Amino acid sequence: MRAVVVLFDSLSRRYLPSYGNSHVIAPNFERLEKMSQTFERYYTGSMPCMPARRDFQTGRYNFMHRCWGPMEPFDFSFIEELNHHEIYTHLVTDHSHYIQDGGATYHNRYRTFEIFRGQEGDRWMPQGLADNYEESQRLINKRGLSVIQQMANRTKIREETDFPTVRTINAGIEFLKNYADKDEWFLQIECLDPHEPFYSPEKYRRLYGLEEDGDPAEWPAYGKMQGGQKEDIESMRREYEALITMCDFHLGKIMDVMDEHDMWKDTLLIVTTDHGLMLGERGYLGKNFQPPYEELSHIPLYIHDPRGAMGVRRTALVQMIDMAPTLLAWFGIPLPLDLDGRDLFPVIRDDTSVHETILFGINGGHACIYDGEYIYMRAAVEEDNKSLINYTLMPTMMRGFVDKELLKRAELIKGNRFTNGIPCLKIAMKTYVDSFGFGSLLFDMKCDMNQINPLHDSETEKKMADKLIQAMKRIEAPQEEYVRLGLKQD
Repeated sequence: MRAVVVLFDSLSRRYLPSYGNSHVIAPNFERLEKMSQTFERYYTGSMPCMPARRDFQTGRYNFMHRCWGPMEPFDFSFIEELNHHEIYTHLVTDHSHYIQDGGATYHNRYRTFEIFRGQEGDRWMPQGLADNYEESQRLINKRGLSVIQQMANRTKIREETDFPTVRTINAGIEFLKNYADKDEWFLQIECLDPHEPFYSPEKYRRLYGLEEDGDPAEWPAYGKMQGGQKEDIESMRREYEALITMCDFHLGKIMDVMDEHDMWKDTLLIVTTDHGLMLGERGYLGKNFQPPYEELSHIPLYIHDPRGAMGVRRTALVQMIDMAPTLLAWFGIPLPLDLDGRDLFPVIRDDTSVHETILFGINGGHACIYDGEYIYMRAAVEEDNKSLINYTLMPTMMRGFVDKELLKRAELIKGNRFTNGIPCLKIAMKTYVDSFGFGSLLFDMKCDMNQINPLHDSETEKKMADKLIQAMKRIEAPQEEYVRLGLKQD
């Protein structure tokens, strides 16, 4: 048995032909659609990047217990489980968060891995373009990202083959060619693109009327759109589309190798993303701080199962947490413990439902539940977001350690389901996410699938709040989450 997962970061379903876009040039995603099952209701779980990857590896929701952070010593990893059963696991990626404090324990779970440098302000090349330290630290859109650093990295990108995503995919193709006649392996090809910065070769940019080299100052500055940004937003969207077209071209090369080596007959292929992105929709740019609307939480998924039908669509509710049990099932490995995710092969076989409800959200933000009819986004009931806590034995954030003042107040608690029975630290945390300011939101997804008109229906809201409580009980959410969200645990 062999399996390949191709993961693109921030790939919005609204920009793909398979999901109704008629403008973006993506013939290989259309080709993939014919060779796969396309999932209509696939949702992220924990947002953004590394929380989603923790969902992927552990098969459990991360966002109610922990913010952005590494794999923990107490975590179950399906990658390690594959290794234990002598399935060879290999990762190729250009995602720089894997080598930062908040993600440095993910890639080490794989038997081997190869990481390509230079994406999104990765602290890689010496900043020879900067005349002084202050200039070198000039930030572009998010804390920790430097314009000068990104431009220094670009000095190493002279040809299309130099782009980190292209190098990543080529490394994956090399693995496929080398092991096309071997069995019992798992390959993960993971690309940061089309995540910002939206930088691609001129030949793709010309397809969208972008003739001059992109200006890094056009990276989306996360937040509410300001007046007069309409032209900038249109330019950003075209840069994003060009980058999707580049990803599509190189996805086609992966598929070409599968054609050449007749791998479709015995290799599972999964192509997906971690979350979406807003580029002006609802007046927002970026992700993370706003409610996890459809543009962010509802994401694309293609699965080619050699045993299943191809060119069909599936409508059952499925999520990122389902990847771990599905891949274990593919290799015939039983689940060693209770997971939140479910094996998707019943869905692949005949669209059998595997979830009555699903959860999604970001730590300290809205906690969302979807039952196939309504999506309910529950906000914090206090402006100061009390009582937000994190469970961890690895007190790091995205690019650094948890603040020492917060650590001083940390307490060691006994193990629970989330920690697989191992004691951990409970740390009171702060967040930049303001769900209180947005308030709770309720949407009828059968009548209002684009979430234009929030419902004001106390009876339905209570019903969905009760379902949220039951789902939180199943995953043994922290008591502090009930307090933060103003929910009463029966």
